[in-house]
Amino acid sequence: MPVIAFANSKGGSGKTTSALLLAQALAAHRPTTIIDADPRHPITTWAEKTGCPDALSVVTNASEKTILDEIEEAAARDPFVIIDLEGTASRLMSYAISQADLVIIPMKEQQQDALAALDVIQEIHRDMKATRRNIPYSVLLTQSRAAVKSRTARHISAQFRENDRIDTFKTEIHERDAFAAMFSMGGTVADMSAKLVNGLPNALANIEAFRLEVITKLRTIRDAETERAA
Repeated sequence: MPVIAFANSKGGSGKTTSALLLAQALAAHRPTTIIDADPRHPITTWAEKTGCPDALSVVTNASEKTILDEIEEAAARDPFVIIDLEGTASRLMSYAISQADLVIIPMKEQQQDALAALDVIQEIHRDMKATRRNIPYSVLLTQSRAAVKSRTARHISAQFRENDRIDTFKTEIHERDAFAAMFSMGGTVADMSAKLVNGLPNALANIEAFRLEVITKLRTIRDAETERAA
């Protein structure tokens, strides 16, 4: 079953938000486990509020010593496994990346985030050499403006989108009221009231576009692996 790791060595990159949004979207269709490997355990805190879907299991990582077992157990149980990694480079991050079918690298359109994303890409390539397997990855732009972008944001995003060696999501996770609200209110974005949250239809459309693009990438990866094995 697909294992999807969210990794960025810089905190505040939108990693946890995008991981939880994808987990919610996938759980609406198939049972999904999200492993909270961020030392702050923000997803565990979210799950303790009301509204966590029955089809979404949250596993709180104990330590780097247990992460491989947690991934294996979750993959044996549910069709999708998502890992929200800590915002620093670590052995735990390397272990999780080595097991991933897809690594998503969230980053804001800021120079520090871009540099951190490149650090993660270098780590992924080191893990590829260590495990002697291909580990697909893709950069995801987060907390972006849905309308007019600044010149700096356009420049940074272009550096990734125009680089043939770095796969980048077409979908961006926009800065939305609903995405911030789910951590304070609990529950899923799909269950929020449009009377309490601004721009809810656009937020839901953003999440669904993200889910569909992830599914497309996973199918492309699977087909490429099948072709190599033939």
